[in-house]
Amino acid sequence: MVDQVHRQNPGPAHGGIVVKGVVKAFDDVAVLRGIDLAVEPGTALALLGRNGAGKTTTVRILTTLLRPDGGSATVGGFDVLRQPAQVRTVLGLTGQNTSVDELLTGRENLVMMGRLLRLGRSAARQRANELLEQYDLQNAADRSVKTYSSGMRRRLDLAASMTTIPAVMFLDEPTTGLDPVARQQVWGTIRQLIASGTTVLLTTQYLEEADQLADRIAVIDDGRIIVEGTPDSLKRQVGSERAELTFADTQDFQTARHLLTESLSSVGESALQMDLTIDNPWNLYTLLGRLYQAGVKPTGLTVSQPTLDDVFFRVTGNRKTVDSWEQP
Repeated sequence: MVDQVHRQNPGPAHGGIVVKGVVKAFDDVAVLRGIDLAVEPGTALALLGRNGAGKTTTVRILTTLLRPDGGSATVGGFDVLRQPAQVRTVLGLTGQNTSVDELLTGRENLVMMGRLLRLGRSAARQRANELLEQYDLQNAADRSVKTYSSGMRRRLDLAASMTTIPAVMFLDEPTTGLDPVARQQVWGTIRQLIASGTTVLLTTQYLEEADQLADRIAVIDDGRIIVEGTPDSLKRQVGSERAELTFADTQDFQTARHLLTESLSSVGESALQMDLTIDNPWNLYTLLGRLYQAGVKPTGLTVSQPTLDDVFFRVTGNRKTVDSWEQP
């Protein structure tokens, strides 16, 4: 459980994030075209999008590192333009690259951060010990950070940003480049952060990450929010199930591909596999009957519920965009 003594106080009016009509351009190239967002206090919102969609620019504006060209935004109840100093007192930020000192030990990094945040010597050491245990780093506490794995460094970076618990936390693609095991470990620490009551804005390219961690999801594309909602509500909007078929040989695969063209959502020729969009169970029976009449028998059939991939495909109408995202 997070030590409440070290929690920063939220802003006077609202502990969350409110963004209204924010625009930003670089060299006459529009990056943000009127962003509207609201993250309620104590909840997590995942901002999804491709590289260059505007995710990091949004975070930089909300953390006072960049000024918007128009619109307004508050973080923790403070205005990012009129009250930047106050905004910085209520937020934490962890980016794609770790910011710890590799020449120091994990413990030394955390004690140094505590001292920079004006904790006394004893309080800084105590907080460092708490964080080392909370983030499962106690066995490596007195090793140089340069000996840490990428996952350990990322956990140490998160721990350092939690020396005093922020009212609002920005996580800008915090698991980029991590292997699946390290990613799961970082997810665990993020879940603890959310459970502690901190408001979280998470930017990510990983659809599963958003599905696992966020209360709400917003998809940004070409500088605009194109859809927003809970993970389940967005999937319900898609409405269709997916069926995955596999085949024994190329001839059956190609025949099926020809017969089922109107229902195909993707194909994997090397694996003799195809995905179908299924509006209702009877539609699946009809498609399978069509294959049976042609003498084609799939060797495998898996039916699944809509995913966030399907949501993105539906709202953008561009399957190649979904396939270009990094997947964990």
